[in-house]
Amino acid sequence: MAVIAQKCPHIKVTVVDMNAKLIAAWNTNSLPIYEPKLDEVVFEARGRNLFFSTDIDANLIAADIIFVCVNTPTKTHGIGAGSASNIKNVEACARNIARVCTTPKIIVEKSTVPVKTGEAIARIVASCGNGVAHSVLNNPEFLAEGTAIDDLWAPSRVLIGGSNDAAVEKLVSVYANWVPRERIITTNLWSSELSKLVANAVLAQRISSINSISALCEATHADVDEVARAVGMDYRIGKYFLKSSVGFGGSCFKKDILNLVYLCQSYGLHEVAEYWNQVVKINDYQMKRFANNMIKNMFNTITGKKICLLGFAFKKDTGDVRETAAAYVAKYLLEERASIAVYDAKVSADSMFEELKYTNGVDETTIPELKKLITISNTDVYAAATGAHALAVMTEWDEFKTLDYERIFGLMVKPAFIFDGRNILDHAKLRKIGFEVHAIGKVFEA
Repeated sequence: MAVIAQKCPHIKVTVVDMNAKLIAAWNTNSLPIYEPKLDEVVFEARGRNLFFSTDIDANLIAADIIFVCVNTPTKTHGIGAGSASNIKNVEACARNIARVCTTPKIIVEKSTVPVKTGEAIARIVASCGNGVAHSVLNNPEFLAEGTAIDDLWAPSRVLIGGSNDAAVEKLVSVYANWVPRERIITTNLWSSELSKLVANAVLAQRISSINSISALCEATHADVDEVARAVGMDYRIGKYFLKSSVGFGGSCFKKDILNLVYLCQSYGLHEVAEYWNQVVKINDYQMKRFANNMIKNMFNTITGKKICLLGFAFKKDTGDVRETAAAYVAKYLLEERASIAVYDAKVSADSMFEELKYTNGVDETTIPELKKLITISNTDVYAAATGAHALAVMTEWDEFKTLDYERIFGLMVKPAFIFDGRNILDHAKLRKIGFEVHAIGKVFEA
C-alpha cells in the first residue's frame, strides 16, 4: 500500500486496522516492522495520500477498491488441522464490507488464500449485504522479505485474477502507473489463487532438494556449493534457490505447501499430496540434522554448555521470525538443556519467545527456567559469544561475515566450535584461527 501511494500520488490509500497500537506506530517515525527502504517510502507518502486509521467502517464506505490483507494461518484444530488455512479473518472482513457498504466495491484478495476463497467472499457479500453487486478479485503478492520494496518497484509480474473485466481493468490501471503492461498478467480467479501456492511450493521444493543433497555431500566428501553451481548453470534449472542451509523458514513456504497438500488430499490426489508433503519433511529433517550434528561433534553432550546463535530471523534483512529455522534448532538444543545466547540486531526478545511457544510449543511449562536458559541481545555480539562453547550461524546477516573472529575465539571455551548453517563464513580462515568448523554439505579434512 505504501508503494502504491508513492507511485500513484493521485490515489488516496488508507490502511485500516482494529489494533490501535499498531496504527499509532505506523503514524510515528519508528515503524512497527523492519524492511529496507520502507521508511523512506512511507515518509514520502504519509500525510499526502497515505494514511493509517482505526476508523474501518468510514474508510470502507469511502473506498472504491478494498484490499483484504489479513492473516490466513494454518489451522490448529478441527478439519484440516496442521495443513489447511484458517480463513476466518477473510470471512470477517467480507462480512464487515457487506454490512457497511451500500455502493459497489472492488474487493481484492491480497492474503494468500485457498483456491475458491473468492467464491466464498462473493457469496457472503451477496447474501449478507445490502443487495449491492460487489466484484471480487485476487491479486497475490510475490515479493520477498528483505527485498520487498525493490520487488514492488520492479516486479517480475503482477497477477490479477477475476471474472469482472471492468473491475480487473480498474486494478490493472493502478499498477500500470509504474509497471509495464506486459508484466501485468490477468487470469481467472481460481488460477490466480492457485498460482501463489504453487509458486511458493516450487521455490521451497528447490531449497529442500539441495538441502537433501547436502547430507549426501557430507557423506561422500562432495561440496554442496560446487554441486549447486554445476547444477545451476543448466539453463533449464537456473541458479536460484539452490543455496543449501539449515532450512527454509518464513510465513509463506511451509504454510502454503501444507495448504497445497490439504487441497490435493481434498481432491483425492494422495500421491501428489505426499510428494509436496515430503518437501516439508526434508526441511524438518535438515533442521534436526543440523542440531544433531552440533550435539554429536560436541562430544555427544551439550547439557550446561553455552551456545551462541548468530541470528534468529528466518533470513537476512528482515526482523520476521515466523517458522524460522533458528527456533526449531533452539528447541532441540534446549531439550538437551543447553544454555543459548542469541544475537540478532533486528529481533526482539518478545517475538523470539512468542515464536518458540507458538510454533514449537516451547515455554516455561515445557522447558523449566526457559528465560534463564535462553537470552537475546540486539547490540553486543561479543558479549553473547563470551563463554560460549559453540557459535551457530542461523541467519545470513552480512554483519556476520566481518566480525572479529580472532577476538571471538579468545572469548570462547576451547575447543571452540563454529557451525555455519548458511555457508557464509571463510571456513579456511576460521580454521587457521583455531576454530573447529562444521558447515552444511561440506567436510573439512583434518
